Amino acid sequence: MEDIETLVGRGREAIDFIVDADSFEENTVGALTFDDPEFGPGAVCGTATLNGATVTVIANDAMAMNEKFPVVYGGIIGMEEGYKMAKSVYASITADADKDLADKRAIVLVVDTPGNGPGKVEEIFGMNKSTGAYQLALAEARLKGHPIVAMVIGRAISGAFLCHGLQADHILSLDANFGTMIHVMPLTSISRIIRKDLETLQALSTGNPVFAAGPRFFYELGGVQELVTEISGMRDCITKHIAEIRTAKAEGREDDLGPWGRGKLGKERGGRVVRDEVMALMNEQFAAVADQYTAS
Repeated sequence: MEDIETLVGRGREAIDFIVDADSFEENTVGALTFDDPEFGPGAVCGTATLNGATVTVIANDAMAMNEKFPVVYGGIIGMEEGYKMAKSVYASITADADKDLADKRAIVLVVDTPGNGPGKVEEIFGMNKSTGAYQLALAEARLKGHPIVAMVIGRAISGAFLCHGLQADHILSLDANFGTMIHVMPLTSISRIIRKDLETLQALSTGNPVFAAGPRFFYELGGVQELVTEISGMRDCITKHIAEIRTAKAEGREDDLGPWGRGKLGKERGGRVVRDEVMALMNEQFAAVADQYTAS
């Protein structure tokens, strides 16, 4: 196991490193069964056990290609994949609707995606609604008490990471030694948008976590809760964080989890030192004009 140099492109294999042996049942979550193997083939969704406890697993299959949408391959999350993932989350919520907070199943996201598949057909059909539905499903599951842990095993890039990862309570990542890559946008795109030359951004990226890419910089920003230094350590690390999340939810500390929690963590680690100042300034500026936009 320790001889493996990377899990990039090996999402299905990664599942076996995480859950109990031979426990993963693909295409079944609660009362939901995906009968059509050609629907969203790049999304691997199912049920497993982790230390005997039921969990929902949602992963990318970089070896699959959606023949209906030629741009959906290599782990890309396309329109069908987004809906398939969202339906799996809602099926998890429904299955545990009557259970106590402590018994809500965890949802484990195995992340290895190079982005969304913004082909012309997908855009016309509404791929943004698909990925938005998946984000909303995860947010609802998190607020209903399901512990959600995202485990980055390969690529976590752009809008696909936004829907498949950033709504998790905690995000974990294999260290950069395993080829993992996390970034919101390549520097070439940032350069065009903010009209800064690429050389300046490249210089900033060597030490500024806002412009830099990779799991270690995202750790400094609070975007990654913990770096996992061995593939064999994923299982125990995920188990530990599920327990931490359950404790936080039981104590009502929702602001320590999810996007808000990552903002607080980034400040503690020195990666987001002006976050509170910027938020306070924005609130002040909004309050100054709020009467113009709110009903009397």
